[in-house]
Amino acid sequence: MKKYIRLGEKDNVAVALENLSKDEIVELDGLKIKIAGDLPKGHKFSIREIKKGERIIKYDSIIGEATEEIKVGDWVHTHNVKTLLKPDWKPEWKDRKAKEVNIRLPERKLWGFKRKNGKAGIRNEIWIIPTVGCVNGVLRKFTQTIRRPEWIDDVKILSHPYGCSQLGGDLDMTKRILCGLARNPNAGGVLIVGLGCENLQLDYLREELKNQENIGFLMLQGVRDEEEALKGALYELAEKARAEREECPLSSLIIGVKCGGSDSLSGITANPLVGKLSDYITFNGGTVLMSEIPEIFGAEEEIISRIEEFINVINWFRSYYTKYNQPVYENPSPGNIKGGITTLKEKSLGAVKKSGNGRVTDVLWYGEEAKRSGVNIVFGPGNDLVSTTALVGSGATMILFTTGRGTPFEAVVPTIKISTNSELARRKPNWIDFNAGEIIEGKEIEEALSELIELVMNVSSGKRTKGELRGFQEIAIFKDGVIL
Repeated sequence: MKKYIRLGEKDNVAVALENLSKDEIVELDGLKIKIAGDLPKGHKFSIREIKKGERIIKYDSIIGEATEEIKVGDWVHTHNVKTLLKPDWKPEWKDRKAKEVNIRLPERKLWGFKRKNGKAGIRNEIWIIPTVGCVNGVLRKFTQTIRRPEWIDDVKILSHPYGCSQLGGDLDMTKRILCGLARNPNAGGVLIVGLGCENLQLDYLREELKNQENIGFLMLQGVRDEEEALKGALYELAEKARAEREECPLSSLIIGVKCGGSDSLSGITANPLVGKLSDYITFNGGTVLMSEIPEIFGAEEEIISRIEEFINVINWFRSYYTKYNQPVYENPSPGNIKGGITTLKEKSLGAVKKSGNGRVTDVLWYGEEAKRSGVNIVFGPGNDLVSTTALVGSGATMILFTTGRGTPFEAVVPTIKISTNSELARRKPNWIDFNAGEIIEGKEIEEALSELIELVMNVSSGKRTKGELRGFQEIAIFKDGVIL
């Protein structure tokens, strides 16, 4: 196993792949470098002298500027590096073509549920979606007493605290995402439940979803016995949702890609691996959804070079941040920083690797349904719960979630948790479904890709993820406005 890695030919820093000790000697490009102090795994050290004001280069890209002189072997991090991104910074548009994608692995089939609209779900579930948080308790109690039909994989409540005391665009956001979730192919049947007096009236959703045969509506203030009404509506939907798994082409698969609790190995192991899987899916006609727009700041050109319309989404989020007097050019979390990520651009350059090199075919608004195969960029913030829900609301039937520090979070669709390092996989085996950390331990990335494809196909065909087995599945809605 290597102790360190240089990721680009122009880089003036290298990344420790395991803890390095003070005065330890490492060899790089024929040079012997003495490590100036104890250096944690995932953190950067200088491989040549860097003057104050000089650029720090990683992935062959500028990630920041030195705030003081940095000697060979010194730790390079937030104490001696600052971002170069500014509030008025705009990416340079370059009319570049997407990189060529060469896939040698054969196309795999999955066993899913074919829907009338031509899409395929990988689960056959009943989703109960409240229009307002006031009914969450009633729905939770109801699901504890019902008997699930044997052909239904699960009955889920997509609970949330919104739907009332919202106005304008904020209310529209909630409406958009609930309608998007109702269209998800994993839901064989959907029951939308309202109270009756909330801002988000059932009629608004009924109009938006009028062509969906598998959706029912129920207003609790309009029935005498809510439990009997819920039971009747649920079993009626369950009958309509009778289905068996059938062989489906890879082109019917819609996956979302997400990273959370990242460390500096995210851009070295898990994210590039997921990027290769993304290429495999899109090469065979499938769809890959990627969100987390603020976590692309600084690496916009990697996306803009593939689709110009993405700049409109970037500008929306820039305005969103400045409207609330927040910086638009920094957001590494404390966990990111502890894991070795210094600036937002460094984080973003690693994050965009999840989308692979395939063609970006569409940019989707919040709750908008994916209709084009290829890579789709989905409106959503960096927040794990909110952005993952946005992916599901645009049709993702599965999420590939890379993490360096670990998280038990599971989306409302199967979520394959991929660790960036083996230590996390060993420490949290009940959280992690796949270990990409073996890549820096000698496993070839093509071998890891074959193993990940196998897992994706198995989960698509019914195998449950760690999060599914533990019942850790939930949604969160984007909030932008006042509460009355």
